[in-house]
Amino acid sequence: MLTAFDGFLWATTAMAGLLFLQRALHREIQAVFLIATRNPGVTVMAFSLIFLPGVFLHELSHLLAAKLLGVRTGRFSLLPTVLPDGRLQLGYLEAAHSDIVRDSLVGVAPLISGLLFVAYAAVKQMHLVVMWDTLRNGQWELFWMGLRLLPTLPDFWVWFYLTFAVSSTMMPSESDRHAWLPLGMVSGLLLGLVALTGAGPWMLEHLAPWLNEFLRGTALILLVSILIHALLILPLLLLHRLLTRLTGWDVG
Repeated sequence: MLTAFDGFLWATTAMAGLLFLQRALHREIQAVFLIATRNPGVTVMAFSLIFLPGVFLHELSHLLAAKLLGVRTGRFSLLPTVLPDGRLQLGYLEAAHSDIVRDSLVGVAPLISGLLFVAYAAVKQMHLVVMWDTLRNGQWELFWMGLRLLPTLPDFWVWFYLTFAVSSTMMPSESDRHAWLPLGMVSGLLLGLVALTGAGPWMLEHLAPWLNEFLRGTALILLVSILIHALLILPLLLLHRLLTRLTGWDVG
């Protein structure tokens, strides 16, 4: 029974891991720029430029989802803004509140488009499925050979950067998630009522396996994003430490 829901466990664990690495990496990038330039304005601009492709896809996903669902929209911006609480907002879309279903779909749109982009880049452009197959089959020699050849693929570093920028900005913000709790409560209530009617065994037999496979695939896509963030965070940590030693100045 437990293996029938392992996809949920893998997906939630991968999501938590990506969020942790994303926040840590964003802090290190901002720290490196701030120590190097001593200029908060330059730091904000450089940081926003690094993630501009991801921010563009994030806000465009909100916009397209809102238009498709008939939700009224207002201003659209990709300019960075420092919020009163000190957080950096890289972009925004003004959208009217509608119902919890449409608000939830508009809010989750960047995550869906981001996962699709990462999957496309990993499978079609960086050929990571081949690497995964050799690793899964225990073909270590082929795996290490393929790992050395990856950077020589056409436009590999372009797709690596785009995958990083998109996966690092695809998570829905707090405002994007405002309708998720009430929708989850309503969905849970409906599932409970359906189970009480005796349809629980049918759902476990026909719907649970499909959902579990979907979540397993989602976890695998998130793993690609985690690996990219993990590869980048160590050099940034070392660069942060080096700049601190050279300048004698650090940021909290």
